[in-house]
Amino acid sequence: CSISTFLISLKGISMAKPKHYQHSIQKVSDLIPYVNNSRTHSDEQVNQVASSIKEFGFTSPVLIDESGGIIAGHGRVMAAKKLNLEEVPCITLEGLTEAQRKAYVIADNQLALNSGWDLDILQLEIETLKEMDFDTILLGFDDDFFDILDGPDDKESENPYTDKIEGLTYESTGEIYAPSDTFDSTKVSELLSDIEKSELNEDEKMFLRAAATRHYCFNYAHVAELYSTSGMEMQELMEKSALVIVDYDKAVENGYAKLREVIGNDYDQSDK
Repeated sequence: CSISTFLISLKGISMAKPKHYQHSIQKVSDLIPYVNNSRTHSDEQVNQVASSIKEFGFTSPVLIDESGGIIAGHGRVMAAKKLNLEEVPCITLEGLTEAQRKAYVIADNQLALNSGWDLDILQLEIETLKEMDFDTILLGFDDDFFDILDGPDDKESENPYTDKIEGLTYESTGEIYAPSDTFDSTKVSELLSDIEKSELNEDEKMFLRAAATRHYCFNYAHVAELYSTSGMEMQELMEKSALVIVDYDKAVENGYAKLREVIGNDYDQSDK
């Protein structure tokens, strides 16, 4: 995040500064999640936060308003519940306007995402932690990130079947498509209508309804444009659904791409 970006983002929140910051210990059961919180927390991420709290303690207080409404720290509160914590440290931001409170809920998450890593220094620090027998899984990175950080193996392999593949690169045209613009459901609708009109039993209808979904017709050029303009969560789910395949290893792992057995055995043994 550049300094100018940070100042611009902060300016809208600091026009009228909170009058007071009250530190306190609050019961988890008394804290109220913000109903329009747009930040999502997967079970995996909440587990990571819970592991961090167990290792380091509750080092970052939850930010709340005067009524106990959570402004920042929804993930930490979810982790606290998972750990069966009855109380957590909080800071009450008094005097925020409604606009400031709404803006801070978003900015608190986005400003952190706008920062980056010096990968050389990060790798050095992680290697040092490993030498100190520290469990680096508590840092919150997944295996894919550690693989990227470690870099490619320079050893040459005699195996002709490796994953060193140059894939096609799609360049976005900049067109905007809604999800509903990327597929044709005409055939599905016709089949569902026929199924509902039938005299089949409910179990048979359920089976045929599921089979009818096989007839959705996707326009993959439109899908690619939708992917290029979507948020991270939407992109991840599109990848998991194989609407877009951007990672060869994951495509093989999830069964969307298959190797003949003789090739697959050699591929598994290859130097990547």
